[in-house]
Amino acid sequence: MKIGILGTRGIPNHYGGFEQFAEYFAIYAASHGHDVYVYNSHNHPCQEKVFNNVHLVHCFDPEYKIGTVGQFIYDLNCIIDARKRNFDIILQLGYTSSSVWYSLHPQKSIVITNMDGLEWKRTKYSKTVQKALQFAERLAVKKSDYLISDSLGIQKYLKEKHNAESSYIAYGAHNFTKPNSEILKLYNVEAENFNMIMARFEPENNIEMVLEGVSKSSSNTPILVIGNHNTKYGIYLKEKFSNYENIRFLGAVYNLEHLDNLRYYSNLYFHGHTVGGTNPSLLEAMASKALIIAHNNEFNKGVLLENAYYFSSPEEVKKISNSIKKSNNLQFVENNYAAIASTFNWEKINEEYLQLFKQCLERNFRRK
Repeated sequence: MKIGILGTRGIPNHYGGFEQFAEYFAIYAASHGHDVYVYNSHNHPCQEKVFNNVHLVHCFDPEYKIGTVGQFIYDLNCIIDARKRNFDIILQLGYTSSSVWYSLHPQKSIVITNMDGLEWKRTKYSKTVQKALQFAERLAVKKSDYLISDSLGIQKYLKEKHNAESSYIAYGAHNFTKPNSEILKLYNVEAENFNMIMARFEPENNIEMVLEGVSKSSSNTPILVIGNHNTKYGIYLKEKFSNYENIRFLGAVYNLEHLDNLRYYSNLYFHGHTVGGTNPSLLEAMASKALIIAHNNEFNKGVLLENAYYFSSPEEVKKISNSIKKSNNLQFVENNYAAIASTFNWEKINEEYLQLFKQCLERNFRRK
């Protein structure tokens, strides 16, 4: 198959979840004899034309100059380029800035869209932007040949909201196997004597709810708050909780070895995300043998099942902080670690994508 992957800033990954997936899947598909092209921003750090047998197509991306509007122009440039490459499959990752151009996709290519999360629910967006994102979602559902949901919650939503069928293929992670307690010294914490939360500083990730619960608890256990807090919301949270010495705002940490070890040696790992499908950081926490305390919603429960504690208020966070220890809940930890190996591993997920692509090609061939 000749496969084009659109909707990311490019590979190798220097940004986020879709880029990470694109890198893993593209290399896997190329290693299995497929002709794979990944679209990169023109100013991506990697300027090579080939990366691990994957073709890189660099398109002009003005986001660095003009902000969010530049994403729409970049997506348009990628789709225009794709029209001349005769792809069998175009995998469109996300839709927020690309669905307005879907009618320009080459008609002979099969367009498969990974619908990502419910972007329009993000509270950082104004009502006008939220409505625009809902319109983009409808367009993507209508104009795509096939849809992929990376969580059962998203699959259910697409069926109920749009009466649209989608294939459920989860996100993935690698099991963490090399703990190194020396790293804890860099963060002035001791094994299983600290808690943590890691997320973008956005209201729907419930950092404030978690920290309110922590501040009301009788526990003095340090909690590391990891994420870029140099935002309006981040500054607000830092000021609100500035009198609590056990609440430590670390800023963003990009070193994966450090993150894996912090998760591995933490006592409680809070995951407050409420918007979207299978969140990559949740799987990474499972893969790092963290004891997960998750916000009570169908997206998190669809991944963790009964192998976590759940909260939906500061009071519940307070109660958990006061009473739950990782050492008493190792079966939850082992069950989640096993789920990464059996269900959320990249090898399985990459193969599921390839099988879906083959099925889509066969269906279209039969129709013709």
